[in-house]
Amino acid sequence: MTSAMTPKERAEKSAASMWASDNASKWAGMEITAIDEGSATLELTVEPHHCNGHGICHGGVTFMLADSAFAFACNSRNQSTVAQSNSITFTAPGKLGERLIARATEVSLTGRSGIYDVTVETQTGQMIAAFRGLSRAIKGQLFEE
Repeated sequence: MTSAMTPKERAEKSAASMWASDNASKWAGMEITAIDEGSATLELTVEPHHCNGHGICHGGVTFMLADSAFAFACNSRNQSTVAQSNSITFTAPGKLGERLIARATEVSLTGRSGIYDVTVETQTGQMIAAFRGLSRAIKGQLFEE
């Protein structure tokens, strides 16, 4: 007889299942550095191919990092969940060589709808962006349970 998973174990197994097929986040150079129920932290080092014509981290790369952290947070209960709406506010540029850290936190989960806030900061704690994601649970799970 197997014992029930803790919420953290379920979140870790959900993340591992998603990460296995997440070619986009891997391609961008992201790493998952923390995962729990309703939260996730992903990190990325800004490389030359992440920079735009101004020589700073492309806003789409910052958005992608925040969006991936949001995705892992809202899928942490082994319920397939997708983005319904996302917005971002850039507060400072990400620079070449900086380590960007996106921390996603669940604000609300009511029925099939969730609200998540993601802050993107440098390794020194400078805020780069504030992101809010609205999620919607859909049919299916990430792994058999």
